[in-house]
Amino acid sequence: DVYKRQTFKNIVLYTDTDGYARFREAEIALPGGSPKALLSDLIPSGGFQVRHSPPGVSSDFHCTTTAQWLVVLSGEMEIGLRDGSKRVFKAGDHFFSNDLLPAGAEFDDKVHGHSSRVLGDTPLTTLFVRTA
Repeated sequence: DVYKRQTFKNIVLYTDTDGYARFREAEIALPGGSPKALLSDLIPSGGFQVRHSPPGVSSDFHCTTTAQWLVVLSGEMEIGLRDGSKRVFKAGDHFFSNDLLPAGAEFDDKVHGHSSRVLGDTPLTTLFVRTA
């Protein structure tokens, strides 16, 4: 069946081999369900959290501490990388946050991590779903 070969595009925030955070696209297969509702395989999780941030909140560069899916429920956020690139995520958008500090490394404030900030006048509400 054609519908069983469908995929879902996903943004991944990851730590590259040089220690810098980068974005890339990845695909998740949707092999199950029906033509009206395609499904991926079940992906195990380690729980979830909801975060609420008021307008104007921003962070310095930091690394993700636990690999997790981030889903924007309301509001708008910007993720910035060391190379100056930025991506904006709005309600309904998501990405897989996995820019962990490389094993054995100490945080280097000129290399590692990403920054984030709430855009606009609407509070940001996000859902974090940790990997298992």
